[in-house]
Amino acid sequence: MDKVACCCLRNGAPSRSYFKPSLPYTIARSTSPPLPPCRRSISMFRCILTNPKRATGNSVVVVAGGRNTKPRGGFSFDFEQYMSANGNAVHEALERSLPVCQPERLSESMRYSVLAGGKRVRPVLAIAACELVGGSAAAATPVACAVEMVHTMSLIHDDMPCMDDDALRRGRPANHVAFGEHTALLSGDALLALAFEHLARGCAELGVVPAEHALRAVAELGNAAGAGGVAAGQVADKASEGAPVSLAMLEYIHLHKTARLLEAAAVCGAIVGGGTDGEIESVRRYARSVGLLFKVVDDVLDVTRTSEQLGKTAGKDQAADKATYPKLLGVDQAQAYAAELLAMAEGELEGFDAERAAPLHHLARFIAYRQN
Repeated sequence: MDKVACCCLRNGAPSRSYFKPSLPYTIARSTSPPLPPCRRSISMFRCILTNPKRATGNSVVVVAGGRNTKPRGGFSFDFEQYMSANGNAVHEALERSLPVCQPERLSESMRYSVLAGGKRVRPVLAIAACELVGGSAAAATPVACAVEMVHTMSLIHDDMPCMDDDALRRGRPANHVAFGEHTALLSGDALLALAFEHLARGCAELGVVPAEHALRAVAELGNAAGAGGVAAGQVADKASEGAPVSLAMLEYIHLHKTARLLEAAAVCGAIVGGGTDGEIESVRRYARSVGLLFKVVDDVLDVTRTSEQLGKTAGKDQAADKATYPKLLGVDQAQAYAAELLAMAEGELEGFDAERAAPLHHLARFIAYRQN
């Protein structure tokens, strides 16, 4: 399994045999040349690109130029306004898309978790990737909502007693605490089903996304939510508790459990935006690095921040004896790894128009520098 894990960044998550070969694309396996191996002194980082940037100081990631480094082109870009405007638009679209139906408790449970706020990183990633290849935010909105529904499902299930057993989510009681375990379980199931219904219907109703692009996005998201992504990562994560875990296996877990859905958000955005195969693969590699970066930073924050600062229970991975990047590498080396992943992600944007790429540059840095 370690051999599979250490190749995931290079070649993408393994595709599933049940996808029909007649489709003119693959779901998760990159068609681009493999990423070159890293020449880092820590040999376990054999999947990461060259040119590491060492992390120093108190921030989770510190890179040359710091937090205020401008993207290529020299123009200014208001990332906070971009995040706020798109986050609010997605929130409103989610509110309209969520059912108010019988039984009311199921509807209330779904709305409770989806509309609880959060950073909306995945929806904004989908919109930014769509705009990167020349599409519109409107074309990406069904994807953005669908990805957030899948993400919320994973959070509801992840918090349950049979999984991570966390009573706090986004600063308030987790769904199973507020509504009971059986309602929370079914609420997650309903959100997963609604995600694909909303993606298919939304693209059809817009009339600007070709049917074959919508189908391709549905298949991409389905793979990321199931055995090609979140579900596989969750199973491997639970199986690893209390057991010795190599860095390669840890990377396998988080490429599937966390990074794969972020990757799918960006890839689906690029697909519905009409990107070429080459553009979509560049977006995939960018998002894969950003997805793993998200988890490395998450692990560092879990041991350096309080529950009040995070809005969720701090130190729970350590309490569960889970493998984390700080546990395997130490906080300083985990920060250095995060800086390398940030450099990797930004390198994938070099072939795109600088102004269109600005949101993704800033999004990668937002993930690297976040404090909760």
